[in-house]
Amino acid sequence: MLSREENELITRVGQGTAMGNTMRRYWIPALLAHEIAEPDRPPVRVRLLGEDLVAFRDTQGRIGLLDEYCPHRRASLFFGRNEECGLRCVYHGWKYACDGQCLDMPNEPPEPSFKQYFVGWGLIFLGLVALGVLLGVLMRVLR
Repeated sequence: MLSREENELITRVGQGTAMGNTMRRYWIPALLAHEIAEPDRPPVRVRLLGEDLVAFRDTQGRIGLLDEYCPHRRASLFFGRNEECGLRCVYHGWKYACDGQCLDMPNEPPEPSFKQYFVGWGLIFLGLVALGVLLGVLMRVLR
């Protein structure tokens, strides 16, 4: 019989656990192909190894499997609209391709204001200019 610790070791499959890391090295059946047989149909919820995902087939028939929660505001993409080669979040309208790339951010300015940063020498440096320019300046200063 397994000890409590051994049982915990082999039954926990979340990210960062021993068994979770092992299981993520293998292909795992996620759902049946007929569950997302038609393009532009509503997404399907999938739960694998403690992760909530959504599966869908885009306009061109490609299969997408994304984190269920939109990275923008954590709204469920299960309620998203599957349209024109992507899954659009119903909360703010961000649209994601099958590979997870964000295709459209209608509520953001054309030039995104996302800040860049890097960590070095025990400090966090904020880049208000392009990260490459910032690193170049820092390297010249530190020589």
